[in-house]
Amino acid sequence: MNDATATRIVIADDHPLFRSALRQALETASPGADIAEAGSFEEMTAVLRGGPDADLVLLDLTMPGVQGFSGLLYLRADHPSIPVLVVSGNDDAGVIRRCVEFGAAGFLPKTLGTGEMGEAIRTVLEGGAWTPPDIDLSEPVDRETADIVRRLATLTPQQVRVLMMLSEGLLNKQIAY
Repeated sequence: MNDATATRIVIADDHPLFRSALRQALETASPGADIAEAGSFEEMTAVLRGGPDADLVLLDLTMPGVQGFSGLLYLRADHPSIPVLVVSGNDDAGVIRRCVEFGAAGFLPKTLGTGEMGEAIRTVLEGGAWTPPDIDLSEPVDRETADIVRRLATLTPQQVRVLMMLSEGLLNKQIAY
């Protein structure tokens, strides 16, 4: 991890109140960090393109411009060196497992307190992985799911963008434009 003054973190969540809570946890976990906020997928991509490489992205699974795991897939394809800590109100074990399978460095349920959030953020910034302690990820994945995850992980950033637009129901002409 870089020293705290050089650490750059992007919070991508559409709820301003929750972004504030994440900022508070970040200021405790990484004092002096450069924290950028984005309220939509489009804003997040602009922030990532507009400055130096981020050291961490905190990504909400359900914000404008994102369908399911598409934002995570995009980040893994377009910015593979940036760790992503998924933040979600859906703390189902299957969702957490899928996030980790798609390359997230961890999963942060929105039900955690700021102290626990800070611990998770520090762990990921130090190169580790963090998931809620009560989630067992040791169960084997079924072959079909593993095959889908493997195939999705090979998509280029542009292919992920097209897949995202398809999932939004856009027409071919709209996607081509």
